[in-house]
Amino acid sequence: MKIHHEGTNILILLFIVLAVLQVPVWLFLPPWILPTICSAISLLVYSFVFNFFRCPKRVFHGDATDLIVSSVDGKIVALEKVFEPEFLKSEAILLSVFMSPLNVHANWYPTSGVVEYVKHHKGRFLSAYLPKSSTENERSTIGMMCDNGQRITIRQIAGAMARRIVTYAETGEKATIDEHLGFIKFGSRVDLYLPLDCEILVSMGQTTSGGLTPVARLKRG
Repeated sequence: MKIHHEGTNILILLFIVLAVLQVPVWLFLPPWILPTICSAISLLVYSFVFNFFRCPKRVFHGDATDLIVSSVDGKIVALEKVFEPEFLKSEAILLSVFMSPLNVHANWYPTSGVVEYVKHHKGRFLSAYLPKSSTENERSTIGMMCDNGQRITIRQIAGAMARRIVTYAETGEKATIDEHLGFIKFGSRVDLYLPLDCEILVSMGQTTSGGLTPVARLKRG
């Protein structure tokens, strides 16, 4: 399994720390039972972090024309009409996907187009599952002009465990549906703000796979 480059330094440092901690455990604790338990706990911790930074290679197969696919793995926790004041400055359909610490945390572009807007906002670290996390939490907003002429907003939102949002998107660049737009570390959420006249292809509570699951179909702009 390929590991995302955002996790390389963390995994190396964690391995060194856990390995160093094992030395006094095996030297000074009673033999076998307690050291074995400590080693097993260390292995579980490392496996959890290793699993979090996994980065599967994904390519969307089929006709992606007018399609919006999920940016992330997770569960749909919001699907409603709201006002998006930052980029679209209009009413839109909000489609939110919550990622647990067990999900892949790479973020894919939901469609192909041109990035027109990128801005990072400092904020709180409430649970990403809460609706108010969209406007109060640490977040990054990306505005896109899709290939079909419609505009959408993508918002990366930090969660209670997340303390760093990484955004690769840059204003003016051409984005494609199979590329990563960023990464959020340790539990988070991604919101998509879509045109009101789009066709929604998913429902509340449904699980999605980033870069693969179609979530909406846009009308031509």
